[in-house]
Amino acid sequence: MKIGNFEVGEYAVKESGGKRHLIFDCRNCVYSSSLTDDKACRYHVINILSQVEADLVVLAEVYERVFNKRQTKLLKEISELIPKFELENIWGVKNLGTEGSECEKFFGLRHDLLVKVSHELIGYDPILAYISLLSEIKTEKEKMQNEAYAACSKEYMNILLYLQTAFEETTLITEAKKILVKLEQMPDTKQLYYSFFEAQVKPSFIGSRLMFEKEESLELLDEYAVKKSSVQIFKHPNKLEKLYFLNPPEYTLPPEKYFVLSKTKEIVATYRPGRTSLSAIAKSRKYFERVYESTIVDISKQNSIDLSKEEVKELSEIVARYTVGYGILEILLGDRNLTDIYLDSPIGQRPLYVVHSDYGQCQTNILYTEDEAESMVSKLRAMSGRPFDEAHPVLDFDLQDLETRTAVIGKPLAPDGTAFAFRLHKMTPWTLAQFIDNKFITPLGAGLLSFFIDTQSTMLVTGSRGSGKTSLLGALVLEILQNTRIICQEDTLEIPVSYMKEIGFNIQRLKTRAPIGTAKNETEVSPQDALRTALRLGDSALVLGEVRSVEARVLYEAMRVGAAGNIVLGTIHGDSAYSVWDRVVNDLDVPSTSFKATDVVVVARPIRFGGSLERHRRLVQITEIKKEWITDPLHEGGLLDLMLFDASKDKLELMEDNLKESSLFDKINKTSGLSMTAMWDSIRMNSNSKSFMVELKNKLEFPELLEAENTVPATNKLMLLKQEQLEENGSVDYSDVLGKWKFWYKNEFVKRLLARRKKK
Repeated sequence: MKIGNFEVGEYAVKESGGKRHLIFDCRNCVYSSSLTDDKACRYHVINILSQVEADLVVLAEVYERVFNKRQTKLLKEISELIPKFELENIWGVKNLGTEGSECEKFFGLRHDLLVKVSHELIGYDPILAYISLLSEIKTEKEKMQNEAYAACSKEYMNILLYLQTAFEETTLITEAKKILVKLEQMPDTKQLYYSFFEAQVKPSFIGSRLMFEKEESLELLDEYAVKKSSVQIFKHPNKLEKLYFLNPPEYTLPPEKYFVLSKTKEIVATYRPGRTSLSAIAKSRKYFERVYESTIVDISKQNSIDLSKEEVKELSEIVARYTVGYGILEILLGDRNLTDIYLDSPIGQRPLYVVHSDYGQCQTNILYTEDEAESMVSKLRAMSGRPFDEAHPVLDFDLQDLETRTAVIGKPLAPDGTAFAFRLHKMTPWTLAQFIDNKFITPLGAGLLSFFIDTQSTMLVTGSRGSGKTSLLGALVLEILQNTRIICQEDTLEIPVSYMKEIGFNIQRLKTRAPIGTAKNETEVSPQDALRTALRLGDSALVLGEVRSVEARVLYEAMRVGAAGNIVLGTIHGDSAYSVWDRVVNDLDVPSTSFKATDVVVVARPIRFGGSLERHRRLVQITEIKKEWITDPLHEGGLLDLMLFDASKDKLELMEDNLKESSLFDKINKTSGLSMTAMWDSIRMNSNSKSFMVELKNKLEFPELLEAENTVPATNKLMLLKQEQLEENGSVDYSDVLGKWKFWYKNEFVKRLLARRKKK
């Protein structure tokens, strides 16, 4: 392609995320791919923009320089002047002066000046064209002080002033003028272009684009690293949500490394792993990285590029991320401070956003692309073996290697195209001690729930999405004695069962069919059939990840069994104990008499204190389900609040007066022989032990103390000390047990952990 006197690269217009990208292939261009440094590049872009519509300009070489919508508009406005001036014949004789006069001797110079400013220079350097125009206007005004000269120059001055107005109506010249008036002397215009056209740079083999705002206007709240990538959390002065900025190493490499990466990816791109290979990606990842390392070494030698072993390894990890991995999403999925990642349709129109465990919903600086979305869908479809098309517009799947659940929707359900939601599961389960430390629950509330687990009560945990109910369920499972067999049934694998096995729990997981997005020939077992199977798997505590539909009837069969001596735990969506009854009975067709098999309903909820923008997860209600009611538990006194949250105090408070009406404590008394005093001594012992863990964790700045691998053995020791007293004395002195446990925990257990940490 040839424009003017220049041979230039090919270009294409591609629509993505509702925006038209004007992409120039600069790989074989004889000029540099820089709008700021190279006037020929600038001339090419402006000329093409006069012919096509575009929202963004992309200069693609080894890496891509992306110019955003505003920057593209600056150039587009200039490009529209060129055909406008040509059509109006700016340099025609009528605009050069009065014909048939002595002015004609100036026509040649005036013609050349008008052609230069409005046709040639405007494409190469529009700011310089404007400066040249201003200089000519100034010169002409001085000359026109001579009346004879002025008489034949009126038309010429009019066209100069017209050009000035046209230039100054463009945003680029308006902004440049603000800078120029502050300067004592005219600068090299190249420096001005740096002010307007700082490109977003990314490797050409990566689709996602990173956007960065001027950091001087932002307040840095946090900074940490994930997979060798920098993460920064900012507060914006004019935005409600925080900003999550990711800066992976592949976006800041020197050109020679970009070259090696691009060549390596071209070579390995022909490999297409099938379903079996994809399902084992986590296991085979290291294999692929080793293969890529050898390819990188070969390419670097062929092109005389020196790379250290560490650099080769880093580059192989990057290639693996964008071939057998999940691309830039893999870094986000590796940030376990995140709980959710969302990509709304149309992909690429808005940055993806995340939910951070400390900072809530955050907008990222990542613009995902439709090509990447299609690649991700293909990968998920191959790994799951499930369809995803207009007949099946939902794909729900667990990425077990990343402990993440993904839900994908497409047309016609999502009319604007494919969208994604990722829910990241905590690699290790939450513990009640961690919940105390995060103010989710009070020590007394934790002690009470632990006591109910110990006394085989049946419990439902309820709350809205993101309230922490599944995390709380996992923490309650950790309170089950390790000599108990546990059956855990989930349609989405959120409870870290594998980890629990590693720390000594006897736990069997059942995976059931997802409630949405499954094909008619789906081979997974339905929740109700799995639950019936669970009841036949022997004497076990039963944990149900989510009560959603017809399996509720089977659950209450299990709860009736549970009432005879086994723990039954489950979660269900709701916002109060009464809403749980309403949903179970009126929506899921469980008889009210069966609902009475529930002993306790625990409610979690996000709280916005004082109308604050911040959301804080809190346990807000522990309610006993009494048995002496018939139709409606609310109106017949069937719901007894044992603890209620007071937002003004940010505290879950014990409803002491209600304890006198409790039938659950009476039941526990009959099945265990514990007096009310002994029960509350046990509850307070549990409460104080967990408080002590939290106190030491904060004092020693040792967060690992509250992880399950350390809280479970500590709880086991407390139970063993209690058992020793029972065997020796036939009763328990809970204060004495707690004192002995504290001594052991601080002077033996924690000291051993600290010594181990020092060795590391």
